[in-house]
Amino acid sequence: MKIGVYPGTFDPVTHGHTDIITRSLRVFDKVVVAVAPNPSKHPLFNLAERLDMVQLVMKDIGQVEVTTFDGLLVDYVERAGAHAIIRGLRAISDFEHEFQMALINRKLARNVETVFLMPSEEYSYLSSTIIKDVAHHGGNLSEFLHPEVAHRLHERIRSLKS
Repeated sequence: MKIGVYPGTFDPVTHGHTDIITRSLRVFDKVVVAVAPNPSKHPLFNLAERLDMVQLVMKDIGQVEVTTFDGLLVDYVERAGAHAIIRGLRAISDFEHEFQMALINRKLARNVETVFLMPSEEYSYLSSTIIKDVAHHGGNLSEFLHPEVAHRLHERIRSLKS
């Protein structure tokens, strides 16, 4: 069985993330979505909330497992019995950072590959950071997020403003 791990902060999970996950299933028999704590990014949602949102969005796809991890990604990939790290590339600016990470991961674990996927065109501009900015300004999120995730994001923004 070919297993890929799609790591990320998912703060919040967007249609761009779900696009990469579902398209990954064309290459892998199973995809493990690994939600990372990543305190350096100062997430808007805590780890349990982000895990819950990803589980909600992926609940109907049987070949997807959603979990959390901490520590080195390559160590987690090996513990999960996976063969590859899945990363989405939206633009050249993503490539530089992702290329560097892929090389260090290869150095740390030679048996773990990194697979890069381009998002579908309609999601190529999408990032959680941009979505949070749209939410801060009261924008409509229906094209970018699952309805429940959009509701939770709007509620979080409202609570921060009050």
